[in-house]
Amino acid sequence: MGKKWQYNENENIERAKEIAKKFNLTLITARILAKKNLSDEEIKVFLEPTRDNFYDPFLLPDMDKAVNRIMKAIENKENVVIFGDYDVDGITSTTVLKKYLEERGLKVGYHIPNRLKEGYGLNKEAIKQIVDSKATLMITVDCGISGIEDVDYANSLGIDIIVTDHHEPLDVLPKAIAVIDPKIANSKYQFNQLAGVGVVFKLIQALSIRYNLDQKEYLKYLDLVCLGTISDIVPLTFENRVIAKLGLKLIETQRNLGLKSLISSSGYKTINSTTISFGIAPRVNACGRMGFAEEALNLFLTDNEKEIQEYTQKLNEYNAERQDKEKKIFDEALQEIEKNKETENEIIILSNENWHHGVIGIVASKITDMYLKPSILLCEEDGICKGSGRSVPGLDLHEALCKNSEYLEKYGGHAMAVGVCLKKENLEDFKKSINDYIKNLNLEETQAILNIDMLINLRELSVEAVKDLEKLEPFGEANRIPVFAIKNLKIDSIRALTEGKHLKLKLRDDNLTIDAIGFNIGELANEYKIGDKVDIVGNLEINTYNGISNIQMNIKDIIKSL
Repeated sequence: MGKKWQYNENENIERAKEIAKKFNLTLITARILAKKNLSDEEIKVFLEPTRDNFYDPFLLPDMDKAVNRIMKAIENKENVVIFGDYDVDGITSTTVLKKYLEERGLKVGYHIPNRLKEGYGLNKEAIKQIVDSKATLMITVDCGISGIEDVDYANSLGIDIIVTDHHEPLDVLPKAIAVIDPKIANSKYQFNQLAGVGVVFKLIQALSIRYNLDQKEYLKYLDLVCLGTISDIVPLTFENRVIAKLGLKLIETQRNLGLKSLISSSGYKTINSTTISFGIAPRVNACGRMGFAEEALNLFLTDNEKEIQEYTQKLNEYNAERQDKEKKIFDEALQEIEKNKETENEIIILSNENWHHGVIGIVASKITDMYLKPSILLCEEDGICKGSGRSVPGLDLHEALCKNSEYLEKYGGHAMAVGVCLKKENLEDFKKSINDYIKNLNLEETQAILNIDMLINLRELSVEAVKDLEKLEPFGEANRIPVFAIKNLKIDSIRALTEGKHLKLKLRDDNLTIDAIGFNIGELANEYKIGDKVDIVGNLEINTYNGISNIQMNIKDIIKSL
């Protein structure tokens, strides 16, 4: 499978034994925790966070100003509009703030930009509509920090703006009533990696404190705050972990009927980070990608059973449509890559007038993963090419765009993911220029890195030990599912499943055995035979069949033993 195995050498077995004893953990779980270099107090919070582990919201920049302006709006019964975003983070942010403010007696409208027509963030046409609706206060969620000109425009029309965001600020901040963003320079806040919905959570926490409300008035929204946080792939450390851990517990109580319905329809039985990341987030994001973000918002806002069923069905339909379009674009992209020998270039750049703008970013990720090359996919409309790009480790794709900006109308993003817009007439010149730029960087040949937490043997494993790893949940960015390597295992049995798609193995070390499953690598059944010695890397899990539980390795890579 061609990956470079890279081991985490940060091992302190004595510290691991100490952690195992102090927190009643198996040694394997304790060894994973020891590698995180946490203090005893941090481990306690990591394993069992409580509501007391949230930080003081008033340490965030401009929180006092925002709270004072919103309290004034509540007192005067003003017309307030929330300006959101079309992804899961933006939709949950809008839902939480709207519900909370309406419970305080405010009339609250919202505007979610249409991804296909408006794109991301503030825009003057939407602001004009909001002002025309007689709103006197607009609160941005998950956007606004870079909207300098748009906020100036809103100020000129006489509407007050509060910006809440979590993206990187520019050198100049918007001239709003308040700008709340944990990434602002000189912020006193202890943690700068909150999702947009996390910032909204801190805002309603601050309002609740000022109003001297019971904690439940803001804690009851942790289910949606958890959903947005996990979905936005922010690091699940420190306060984000508190949000995610407590939020998953609240999701289990199924307070939000729309979320309950969506989980039920997804087919996932267990409430964990995997359910959120692979079962719920794609369905909600599909609405935004297809241009129907309000459908997801309405699902989380309504308590009407009939509407809930209708919206749930629509979200599933949009997700199925997104999957179909994604597969079609991916297949067409592969054909074009092979036909035009695109892999000979430093960067794969493809354009097609029939591709859907909301989906091409996902396909670009797949192309980059498959060929280990940066890629940009574009859709053409009225002489304009718009699209998304993904990079590889070692190449700052945003910097590459900066160096070739003369060919571009608009661009943004960061080192690993970008958005780009250019005139079709400049496309070929742009391709040549950015290829030459990357070629001159003399980057080393990219190889997929497989980070391994620990080398173990079968004698260390038990059902209890594998189940104990669940205490490290929720898994996500900066707290990924532990990856283990096991070496010198003899193949007892090997076969392909599901018409050759997947690989099923039984592996042996002396008198001990382990089952292994490799998804989408069924072709390897022809490369290995019974009796071969192999090394495997993957995640450990419990497979229960007919009431019997066995340890299973979900394979990420397999090679012949040396």
